[in-house]
Amino acid sequence: MGELLGLLQFGANGWGDELAAGALVTIALSLATLPVGLVVGFFVALGKQSCDPLVRIAAQIYTTIFRAVPELLTLFLVYYGAQFGITALLGAFGGNFQISPFLAGMVALGLVLSAYASEVFLSAFRAIPVGQYEASAALGLHRVRTIRLIIFPQLIRLALPALSNLWLNMMKDTALVSVITLNDLLRQTSIAVGTTKEPFFFYAVACVIYLVLSMLASVGVWRIDVWSSRGVVRR
Repeated sequence: MGELLGLLQFGANGWGDELAAGALVTIALSLATLPVGLVVGFFVALGKQSCDPLVRIAAQIYTTIFRAVPELLTLFLVYYGAQFGITALLGAFGGNFQISPFLAGMVALGLVLSAYASEVFLSAFRAIPVGQYEASAALGLHRVRTIRLIIFPQLIRLALPALSNLWLNMMKDTALVSVITLNDLLRQTSIAVGTTKEPFFFYAVACVIYLVLSMLASVGVWRIDVWSSRGVVRR
């Protein structure tokens, strides 16, 4: 057992620094993807409630596509398709475009997250009584101020439980980016397994790291829930 634990030491004789670097990439990708998915999902949810039927149809098509297509396929389409398309556009100028695996992972996972988040936000919007919109209009509040001051604080509280599940699922889905050569935690673990021939040990270590990250994320969600529920009487 001591010999196996020695494989986790930092420096040239161990894999501790590589796994730590991979974990940092996983954390960075998760934190970069989350605001993209939530912001896009929020506006898609607004689009589903638009008075314009074309906007509603476009928003529904968006969520249908990215909820139906597997995350891995979405990642491939963004990573390879974006490079092919932009390179083709730049072909007349002799340019060659390369998209970074990190950016491709952030965009692909952000698209998928936004599709699911839009449904969560839509359900939260519908849970808020219509009378609150009517009361704000009677007070002369603009629609933007109504959403910012009255609707949005309630929206966060109502949507947070489902959004926390999406956040944890998205954090686990970051492991998919290892297939496009991004040196995240899973890719670094796979390299260590191939070199040391100790698959059970290193994959168990990766499981522990993902578990710790999920626990820390859960604590963060709990703190946000406490903040968003301040002033609410709990029974």
